[in-house]
Amino acid sequence: MKQISYIQLPFKEWKDTFSFYFQVKVRFSETDMFGHMNNTAPISYFEEARIEFFKHAGLMDNWLKKDGELIPVVADIQCDYVKQVFFDEKIRLYVKVASIGNSSMDLHYCAVNEKNEVCFTGRGTVVQISKYNGKSVPFLEVEKKMLAQTAIFAT
Repeated sequence: MKQISYIQLPFKEWKDTFSFYFQVKVRFSETDMFGHMNNTAPISYFEEARIEFFKHAGLMDNWLKKDGELIPVVADIQCDYVKQVFFDEKIRLYVKVASIGNSSMDLHYCAVNEKNEVCFTGRGTVVQISKYNGKSVPFLEVEKKMLAQTAIFAT
């Protein structure tokens, strides 16, 4: 397998640092005429898994408040394809925080099929911003602790 730039540890070691996952099933509408998963589908899967991950970490409640000011936005996203995926396959989409900054966090993703084979990996930066002015807003210490308490930081 090719070296992936954001994976600094040996691959197996990196893969073993994940604990949270969300399962998805490849829908027919997400495949091409060969039955392969379309190359855009992983980005949607990353979104689904990321939202569930944030719910698990306790961050979504604040972000979903109707009168709340803060929202998470994706600043960048990357996907590296490792193995073909086909219609109707079940994929476990693992998510972890690789690093956290003042108002942003870098997430890593690892998609694993039912044979426990890695199909694709990814990373992306999420920034917490004010929905009123679009400027970044620092995470509170309690939010950083919420992430730490769920033991989801990469090692």
